[in-house]
Amino acid sequence: MPVTVIPAPLPVTLPVAGSDAAFPVRRVYCVGRNYADHAIEMGHDPLREPPFFFQKNPDNLVTDGHFPYPPLSSNVHFEVELVMALQAGGKDIAAEQALDCVWGYGVGIDFTRRDLQDGLKKAGRSWEAAKAFEASAPVSALVPAAMIGHPQQGAIWLDVNGARKQSGDLKQMIWKLPEIVVELSKLFTLAPGDIIMTGTPAGVGPIQRGDILSCGVEGVATLDVRVV
Repeated sequence: MPVTVIPAPLPVTLPVAGSDAAFPVRRVYCVGRNYADHAIEMGHDPLREPPFFFQKNPDNLVTDGHFPYPPLSSNVHFEVELVMALQAGGKDIAAEQALDCVWGYGVGIDFTRRDLQDGLKKAGRSWEAAKAFEASAPVSALVPAAMIGHPQQGAIWLDVNGARKQSGDLKQMIWKLPEIVVELSKLFTLAPGDIIMTGTPAGVGPIQRGDILSCGVEGVATLDVRVV
């Protein structure tokens, strides 16, 4: 490693369930509007729109169970998502090879500054300020696909203070897991360490300081987060 003129940032890693080893993170991709009912509740037609992708920053991923309510927003929404972690990548990946690229899975929350996002949409601007902010992606420990396989169906849910707010099934995804990898690899060169947040079902809504969020994906992982 070369000598750096300022201290080099620490690498971002995620815990692995049942192991002292960690998963190193390279990039974080997110799939927008990937459940039909959520696309509809956001005012879009899921039957006509191609997959929509955006990115968060690796250091937006947090695992300490806390979400600090961000400044300059008064309407921040939760979005529970299945998380994929890649062990391989490439360009123009074939569908039959897509799941071979996946190392494991977890569950996460894509917190969104909805008020900022609405303003950015109206102005025709990108969403980074609404999506890629500090601690905006709490995630669980990752679970190897070698242990659980590749989930194609199963409940995905989120509760706020014990009340169910989001409830769906992985089989309701518009773009399935292999298709997500295929479509992303047409736009980007995927690589080991990439994280993909795969979209959220309907029921997204606002949070307040003091709220406790509990979420999970059946057969994969659960996650608890306190808004502070």
